[in-house]
Amino acid sequence: MKAVILAGGLGMRLRPLTDVIPKPLLPIGERSLLEIQIGRLKACGFDEVFLATNYKADYITNFFGDGSRYGVRLTESRETEPLGTAGPLSLLRDKLDAPFVLMNGDILSTIDFRVMYDHAVAADADLCVAVKRIVTPFAFGRISHADGYVTAIEEKPSFEFDVLAGIYVVKPALLALIPDRTYYGMDKLIQRMLAEKRRVARHSLHEYWLDIGQLPDYESAKGAYEKHFAGLEGPRP
Repeated sequence: MKAVILAGGLGMRLRPLTDVIPKPLLPIGERSLLEIQIGRLKACGFDEVFLATNYKADYITNFFGDGSRYGVRLTESRETEPLGTAGPLSLLRDKLDAPFVLMNGDILSTIDFRVMYDHAVAADADLCVAVKRIVTPFAFGRISHADGYVTAIEEKPSFEFDVLAGIYVVKPALLALIPDRTYYGMDKLIQRMLAEKRRVARHSLHEYWLDIGQLPDYESAKGAYEKHFAGLEGPRP
């Protein structure tokens, strides 16, 4: 089974760390972020991984090689300019001839990729999105009122909502909607699908999940390594 990891981002919100190395190679515990992702995919039965690279791509290429020491076959797809989160797939059309996992290169999760993959393949949709329920505390007390008088107060309530988890399963038919060598995001692709009345399947992600977008997230990831990822098989630095 195949997977594509989007590993070309600039990581601007993680500067100054990403001034030195690309975000996918940031160390988390005994491995880099990208090694953990590849290890999780391998553990779930995925044996062919495409790395969509751009920023500091040579670092990633030199670090991973052909992927043989990780038990997978790695192929680099290098962008000459940023193509967003869906655009890189336009460079891989001839190689993605079966449903595949697509994931952002800054996601840490214990999701069972095989379970999501099987769910997506069975669904009557060309795209399946992983969805994570987020609970965010509100910093203020919420007041309800009517006719100039307070009717209720709720002290610092929490808001719950579902977010895209940056993990997808894509069927090859969907690749025809992605323009060639154009910056194109998954959000635009989903919006187009909905506008054209195409179904988008959902897979609820209940496992550990973290989007490493900012420095506090990176610190959280390092703290979570021993609990969730230290037992991964594969070579260590």
